Amino acid sequence: MNINLTLLGQAITFGIFIWFTMKFVWPPIMQAISERQKTIADGLAAAQQGQESLQQAHKAANDELSIARKKASEVIDGANKRAEQMISAAQEKAQAEGQRLLLQAQAQIAQDMQQAREKLQREIAQIAIAGAQQLLERSVDEKAQQELIDKFAQGI
Repeated sequence: MNINLTLLGQAITFGIFIWFTMKFVWPPIMQAISERQKTIADGLAAAQQGQESLQQAHKAANDELSIARKKASEVIDGANKRAEQMISAAQEKAQAEGQRLLLQAQAQIAQDMQQAREKLQREIAQIAIAGAQQLLERSVDEKAQQELIDKFAQGI
């Protein structure tokens, strides 16, 4: 056997092997690699989209939470204002009632003082007349005595 002929046979066999591999083996392998690359790219895109969706969901949740906190703060502020208004109204009502009671008490005191003065004036007049009557020893009758008491009470 000739080495050149063996080498030529091996080269032809190798060429046929390369042609067969390029024609029948290589396309399914490349198609599988291409499909795998496409699947990986789709998976990465889906992961990226999922990440963006997650960030948007976090942002939306934070926005909703911020809005809810703001509304809660407004409700609390409104309730505090209403409570202050109620307290203020109650204080004003209590002050008005206290003022009314004070005026009523002052009027009652003034009336009681006037009655006490009149009573005291009558008593003083009666004492004075009694003293004068004892000095005069019944020189003035009852009717005249009552007139003197009334005049004396009006004069004082």
